Parts: sequence; structure tokens; C-alpha cells
Amino acid sequence: MIFINPKIDFAFKKIFGSEDSKDILISFLNALIYAGQPVIQDLEIHPYLAPRIRGLKSTYLDIKAKIVEVDTAEERTVIIKMQVLNIEGFEKRILYNAAKSYSIQLGSGYDYSLLNPVIGLTITDFVMFKELDNVISKFILKEKDFLIDYPVYDIELIFVELPKFKKELSELTTIIDKWLYFMNKARYLNDVPEVMGDIPEIKKAFHIANQANLTPEELDDQEKNEFFIHDQRNFLNKAVTKAVKQAVKEAMQEGRNLGIQQGIEQGIEQGIEQGIEQGIEQGIEQGIEQGAQQKAIEIAKKMLNLVEDRTICEITGLSIDELDRLKTSQE
Repeated sequence: MIFINPKIDFAFKKIFGSEDSKDILISFLNALIYAGQPVIQDLEIHPYLAPRIRGLKSTYLDIKAKIVEVDTAEERTVIIKMQVLNIEGFEKRILYNAAKSYSIQLGSGYDYSLLNPVIGLTITDFVMFKELDNVISKFILKEKDFLIDYPVYDIELIFVELPKFKKELSELTTIIDKWLYFMNKARYLNDVPEVMGDIPEIKKAFHIANQANLTPEELDDQEKNEFFIHDQRNFLNKAVTKAVKQAVKEAMQEGRNLGIQQGIEQGIEQGIEQGIEQGIEQGIEQGIEQGAQQKAIEIAKKMLNLVEDRTICEITGLSIDELDRLKTSQE
């Protein structure tokens, strides 16, 4: 069997947002929002039609659902987004969409107590919060200095960073693990793993993701999405590479300037012409090396999780061992 990539917008909508996906979406949301607890009693999926003309917006998929909790019978709106490209300003778009979904619930003259909570669930194929180790992060309103929660929990932003999930098939224990593994690895599997097939909703998700079950038109849509993402990533990588090369060039110049200054200072301290000459030569060499090395490290830090390791090494001049030590220091 060949499974389509759940991270691509068409496949994500097909698996989680179609008319036949209600039970799948309930299981998925219970796992990522409620730590695997069966909190959601029912939900209503709001239809979303992927645009036929592919553009950047099409990589930023909305699935909107209204859920009902079991214990409280309280209704909540959940906006689910699968973001594969780290485009500029998308963090603001997340907040805007959540706030907009909250504010448009009421017409003029209605009581504010009728407002239902909104959850923005964003799943990213890149690392957003390098300072956090956990895969799932949840944000709510808090008092700035004392970190006291705002008394109303009506807007919550939840982020799932897929690259942080490193578990292998033999390590999967919870339903959270299994859904995250499905998102990361489904496209690379040839059949449904036994450890995952024991959950009916995940087994059904694999069935929907089976390429053999798609129509020729759906396969064409999926292929166009894959090509678009590939082209956009190439574009972003080229832009990053260009910026890095310019930064390296500036770093080398900074290193030369630093070396000249250090050399003069060293020569003056020695107090003889020979010392000045030797100091300048030595200082230039050391300064270039130290300045360029430091800049290379700073640049490599910014490129982690955005560009392949091989590309980082080619651009910065760092060795694989040096890059591995840098990664370890960032963990």
C-alpha cells in the first residue's frame, strides 16, 4: 500500500475534514487537546473547500469544528491548521483567526455570556519554540508579572511541533504517540502497523489515506500540493542560502578588521617594529579565524531545523562533528 502525506493540505482535509471523518477527528482532537481523554461528546465539522488555484494560502488549511464536551455539555469552536511552511507573519494569523472566530459569534445587542470558547490547534512541520522541549504547547491569557490565569479560559492556542516527535514504532504507548507517528510517518509505511491498527479511528485514517482509494482527480490534487510545497521549500532554502552567504562574507570582513586591530595592539605592546609586523600578521590570522568561526556558529544556530545539515556545513564551513556539538549544546 502507498499512503498519501497527511501533512499536505489536501490529504489533511481528506483524512480529518471530510463527511466520513467525524469519529477520526474526535479521536485526533481528544488526543492532542485533552491528552487522550474521551472529553468530546460530539462535533460538527464545518465544510472547507480547498482552492482549485494553488497558492501560498492553500498550504495553510483550516478545518473548523464545533465540539461538545461530555461532562459540561459546553460547546467550543476548534480551528485546526496544518502548517508546512514557516512563512512570515503566520503567528499573527493564528491569533487573528482565533480572535475573529470568538468575536463573530455575537450579533449586535446579544449578551456576552453567550460567547463560547475557541481553541486554535496549529500543527507545524517545523520547530516554532526552540526553548521548549515538549511536542505540544498550550497558551492562555495570564497576568504579565505574576503569571496568574485570566478568569475566563475562552481563547486557547495549542501548538503541535511534529519535528520534535522522535519516537519509533516500538516506543509508541499512548494514543497521542500513535497519532503523532501517523502524521510523521504514514507516507513512509507500506501497511498499517499492528500497534496502531488496534485503534479503529487510526485504522480508518490509514484506509482514507490509502492512495488506491483516491480518484484520479484527487490524486492530481495531491500531486499538485506536493509539487507546490517542494517548490516553496526550494525557494525558501535559496533565500536562506543567499542570506547566509552574505552573512559569512560580512563575518570574514569583520574577522579581518578584528585581526588588524588585534595585530596592531599586540605589536604596540611588544614595542618593536618586528613585533608590530609579526603581531599584525598573527592578529589578522587569528582574528579572521575567530571572527569567522563565531559568525559561522551564530549563523548555523539560526539555520537549525530550517535547512539540511549538509547544506549548513557547506555554507558555514563547520564540520559535521562541530554541527553535532552545536546541536547538543542547544538541547
